[in-house]
Amino acid sequence: MGKFNLFLICISLVVTSCSKEEVIFEEIAKDKLTPEIIPIEEPNVINLSAAASKTNTWVSNMQQANGLLESAENTNFVSLYDNSLAALVYIKEGEIKKAEKIFNFFNGKLNAELLHGTGGFYQFRNNKGEQGSRTWMGDNAWLLIALNHYHEATQTQKYSAMANALEQWLRSLQKEDGSLIGGYNEDGTEIPKVTEGIITAFNAVPGYDNFHTNILSFLKLNRWDSSEKLVTAWPENPDYKYALDLHGLSIGIFPDFPIEALTKLDRYKNTQINTTNGELITGYSFDEDKDVIWLEGTAQILVAFQQKNKDKEANDIIKNLEKTFITSTSLEGAQGIPYTTNHGTTYGAGLLWDHADLTPAISSSAWYLFSQLKFSPFTLGNNKNIPEADKFWKTN
Repeated sequence: MGKFNLFLICISLVVTSCSKEEVIFEEIAKDKLTPEIIPIEEPNVINLSAAASKTNTWVSNMQQANGLLESAENTNFVSLYDNSLAALVYIKEGEIKKAEKIFNFFNGKLNAELLHGTGGFYQFRNNKGEQGSRTWMGDNAWLLIALNHYHEATQTQKYSAMANALEQWLRSLQKEDGSLIGGYNEDGTEIPKVTEGIITAFNAVPGYDNFHTNILSFLKLNRWDSSEKLVTAWPENPDYKYALDLHGLSIGIFPDFPIEALTKLDRYKNTQINTTNGELITGYSFDEDKDVIWLEGTAQILVAFQQKNKDKEANDIIKNLEKTFITSTSLEGAQGIPYTTNHGTTYGAGLLWDHADLTPAISSSAWYLFSQLKFSPFTLGNNKNIPEADKFWKTN
């Protein structure tokens, strides 16, 4: 797409996910330039298809000198979540130095952000690492997941101070009912409780103690639909009670979670015309509006199908995802998957940002690569020995 005079990023958020809590507008002025094709470095990864290799090349070469990756090409927009996903891709592929560049950036912000004021690393910033905005719990949990994988892969504790500080900050967000607040806005006000972030933090914080027990107790009493056997997103709002991401995340995070999470996806399934090439794509929307295919969330479901050995369903998703590839405008021989197939609404009624369907996105591309690498980022955190009595999903 090149660079634009004005690029408007609108992250639509409601009170139920890391991409769903409130509406945030980021207006970033861009100089009008013709994209420069940058020579690529070939990552050292084996056993990937040609299509996946090009996606891997894109994610590998999106990293800047400061370690950060833009969430999509030419956006000047950086997400903590997307950089955590990229770090996981790098670790799984053995590109440890690239993962370390991401961690080094955030380690350099330890005192200024994580240990300062209300704590936490900023959710969003520009590509220089500046102009940070709010501290969202879910994204910080994802960074801890990535650090846990790094320490496991390298058998070191290089970033133990940062990991320990992240763990303590996540623990500090817990309320008496076992829930976690979603973090803090710039004015110091609390971000509401978000199911997706809470269960991600459950996985990210190692071990199993009162922190985890209390989360499960909260979920059982407040976010569990026993008749549907599904974790709920927004129980107070029937139109948006359920959210796609909770299906895939529940399968990944909770051992022996009911298969209903993968057999009750028709409420999201739909077919759309892919904006960039006119292909018909079948996948899943954020919610029951069915006006868009959320490719990141669809790739999360793909990983969940693979975990449950549902090969046919997984292969069907792969075929659809691979019809959405967008060739990079700045990296030779590279391609990625956009955030959505078309423009529409995110979770709830809020509109997606203008170019969600037009540029390759780190989040969708990373989850696609997880599927190709047969990797779930939650497996490491599953080693919790949860007592059977605490598994709300196994009780009537």
